[in-house]
Amino acid sequence: MPLLSSSALHLIRQLLNIVVISFAIFLLVRAVPGDVIDFYAARGDYDTQSLAAMRADLGLDDGLSTQFGLWTRAALRGDLGLSMRFGTPVADMLVHALPASLKLAGASLLVGLALGMGLAVLALAAPRSPAAAAIESLNVWSIAVPTFCTGVLGILAFSIWLGWLPIRGQMLLPVLILGLDIAGQIAKPLHEELRETARAGFIRTAHAKGLSSWRIAWRHILPNSLSVVIALAGVILGGLIGGTLTMEALFGLPGLGSLTLDAIRGRDYPVIQAAVMLLATSVVLVNVATTLLHRWADPRTARSQA
Repeated sequence: MPLLSSSALHLIRQLLNIVVISFAIFLLVRAVPGDVIDFYAARGDYDTQSLAAMRADLGLDDGLSTQFGLWTRAALRGDLGLSMRFGTPVADMLVHALPASLKLAGASLLVGLALGMGLAVLALAAPRSPAAAAIESLNVWSIAVPTFCTGVLGILAFSIWLGWLPIRGQMLLPVLILGLDIAGQIAKPLHEELRETARAGFIRTAHAKGLSSWRIAWRHILPNSLSVVIALAGVILGGLIGGTLTMEALFGLPGLGSLTLDAIRGRDYPVIQAAVMLLATSVVLVNVATTLLHRWADPRTARSQA
């Protein structure tokens, strides 16, 4: 019962976070000078009377509280509205952009997990290998160097100077950049947890039976240390969502990042609100799922928070 009540309270707090985020996004996008009508006015295709009629038709003359109330009621019914620039349903635009973002995020996560876990196990099973130094370097890299800067350097090196890869539309560099960042976040804490687990009594028994260091590391130590990866999953996936948007905008990939950036440039309020709300809700849901999974994998966490 304590676990259920604490989980319910955690879920309620996260739902309240979504409400606060939605209101903050609504205010912030309107705090930026100019709106979609100013975007059309700058093109010179409409006269003043037409622009005023468009502003009234889009509801931009209404008060902020009225606009927020209308948008909230429609969103709760699953209606995200129409794009102010294209007249296309916002939900359809998100559905078309989401697969590219999921593909980039999924590939990056697989590369990061494989590299981070592989280095951690290698450093444990072969202490004299360069794996420990690689872990430290990756950890510093993931903390000190933003993925955007790495992306710019990657474009300069591999697309402009060497000419090996196109600047826009390719996924190899974004996947490697995000994968290295994820590996740097995982490898060091996982390696420390592996070393701690290696001191347990059942590991000494496995050594006494003559099992190889590699088999002990992969079959016995790693499975008992995965709670660290689960605990880090919320932070990793939250950062991955932001990193995915950055890479899409930088490399011209047709995902949520490019859609959101284009909407910001055109002051397309419904698209901005829906895209950012989708991302914020994803982060909240990931945090909830990670917390529940961590409590399931390590009951001591649930008891300490009860």
